[in-house]
Amino acid sequence: MRRDTKLIERISRFIATIIELTEKRELLWNKQIGSAHRYARWNNNLLILGPSEEKTGSAPRYLFVTPFDSPACLELNSDDADFGRDVLKLSALVENATHAQPAVDPFAVTEEMLSRLE
Repeated sequence: MRRDTKLIERISRFIATIIELTEKRELLWNKQIGSAHRYARWNNNLLILGPSEEKTGSAPRYLFVTPFDSPACLELNSDDADFGRDVLKLSALVENATHAQPAVDPFAVTEEMLSRLE
């Protein structure tokens, strides 16, 4: 994807919004069972913060965003010159917000999920 100033500004505003909502605890992140991934649902999008193993030292992190109604996606890496610092900031916020949470299975079959199928 070619990046121009307008694209960088739009993505920066998006990340700033996600960071702000996380700081205010208005965007709730969950731990996934058996993984270091954290995920959240926001504005009809799935947000995934990785990697697949616990962060140690300067391990790269990423933010993956995909709409529920489209195969399109956006992935931002902590090594990125434009967005890396924000991905690391978000990662630290999410780790702090979820460190004491029990892990959950986002793919568990629940009564709520089943009721949406009927």
